[in-house]
This record gives sequence, structure tokens and C-alpha cells, in this order.
Amino acid sequence: MSSIKLTPVQEPTGGVKHITPLLLPKLDQHYRKRAERFEQLTDGHAMADYLRFAAGIAAAQQQLLESFPLPDNVNARLELSEGQAPLDHARLPRDPYWQQLLAGLIERLRPTASPQVQAVLDTLQDTSAEQLETQADALMAGRFDEVGSARALFLWSALSLYWAQLAARLPLQASAELGEQRQFCPVCASSPSASVVMVGEQSGLRYLHCGLCESRWHMVRIKCSNCEEAGKLDYWSLEDKDASIKAESCGDCESYLKVLHLGRAQGMDVFADDLASLALDAEVEREGFARSSLNPFMFPG
Repeated sequence: MSSIKLTPVQEPTGGVKHITPLLLPKLDQHYRKRAERFEQLTDGHAMADYLRFAAGIAAAQQQLLESFPLPDNVNARLELSEGQAPLDHARLPRDPYWQQLLAGLIERLRPTASPQVQAVLDTLQDTSAEQLETQADALMAGRFDEVGSARALFLWSALSLYWAQLAARLPLQASAELGEQRQFCPVCASSPSASVVMVGEQSGLRYLHCGLCESRWHMVRIKCSNCEEAGKLDYWSLEDKDASIKAESCGDCESYLKVLHLGRAQGMDVFADDLASLALDAEVEREGFARSSLNPFMFPG
């Protein structure tokens, strides 16, 4: 059972200010800012071409968010069960809207796509609705070899845009309780892509950032984000001790997760900065640790 409990929103009653357990995504210009960050990171980067390609996907997501937003009647009725993520990716019936988003992405990406990418887009366009659902099931279950990294990128981009809009509209509030499984998103039960140390009202607090619905949930900084042990944590970086991106490794479960310090660099984005710092992954994995998260722009297979 998740240790973050979701309940319908109630009017605030005042009192002592406390840590907000859950931050639902605020989309607005979210994907535009991500595209801009990808572009910023291309300067002199060894992966400049791929970062620019990723920027194009984020820009297409922003266009779809503006021109074809989630209809009000899509998944409008959600059952809130005790201890269950309301948008659990393994339980929520997917609306065909997500496939329409995929078609929109294909349409917007094809004009500037390379021949290799166009071939993947053509394959997806020729895939039946039933086959797309089967591939989505495999992707959500982590059976990436059944999908392939090339197709997975576009499928996930559409699915994530769908889930993020659902999450942004949830009329829920959260409270922190004792419990386990804090390593999974309390909104959709997915794994985090990375963690962020916040600025602003949550300054200094660590939140895990969901790789699917892009919600963020609080987790103390003295525990492993994967196994919740605290005794064997180490931090790695390619820069000095005040680096904006570090990797938190755990000697108990032998995993690691990136930590982005949002106050140390302008305009950081979880997916973009994580992808642009793969050199750090290589060093930490050389030390024998396995990544506990997945970047949607970096599927295996």
C-alpha cells in the first residue's frame, strides 16, 4: 500500500504550514519549456542531434496540448480506492484518445524526420488499434523487448501526454502516512525518472518525478528512493560538490537515481537534463550500480 494517501479536495482549514506530499503536474507551457531546454543543451554536446530530435518531440507534445487537449468526458469518472493510485497504469482503462495523440505526433514529426525515423512512424501509422493497445500493455509492464526502443519512444510520448493531462485535472489532495512503496508514483503507480531538490515554496525538499504522469511526490533525502534504506548512500558527480546533477547510489540494493538540484542551474528539466548527463550514468554503472529509473527518451532494446 502506498504511503501517500489521496482524498477528494477539501477547503483549506489553516494551521501550521506542512510539507506538500504531492505536486500534480502544471502543464501550461510545460512541453515548450522542455523543448527549449533540450535545445539549450545541444550546444557543444556529443548527443546534440538526438537532443534536438527530442526537442522536436516535446514541441509536438506542446502543439497537441494546445490544439487537441484532453476532452472533459475522457476518464471523467475515477474510482478512488483506499491505498490505490487513481490513475494506476495497470488498472485504468485507456481511452482511444491516446491513440489520437499518437496520430497527431506522427503527423507533426514526419515532415522533418530522417528516413530512419520516418520508417518507424510509417510502421506505427500502419499498426492496428488493437496492436497498438497490445504494445502499450507491454510497454507499461516493462516488457520493452516486445516493443523495441524506436517505437517505444513515440508510444510513450503519446501515453505520457494522456496521463499527464489526467493527473493535472485530478480533484485530489494528498497526505503522508506511514507505509511502503513510496518509490512508486501515488497517482499512476509508475516509477520515477529522477528526483529533484526543489526551489520556491518547497525549497530544499526532495521530490521524485514520475516518468509517466509527471507528478512529483515528496521523499526525505536520507533514504534510498528505491529500497528506502539509509545506511549506504553515496553521491556521485562529474563536477564539484555543488554540481547541479548528482547520482545517488545505494549499497543495499545496488541501484542509483539521478538527483537534479533545480536551484543550481537555470531552466533545468528532468527528462532533458537527465538525458544530457548520460556520461554520469556510465561512470556510476562502472562502479557496479544499476539505474532504478527510466528516461522516456532512452528506452532499452
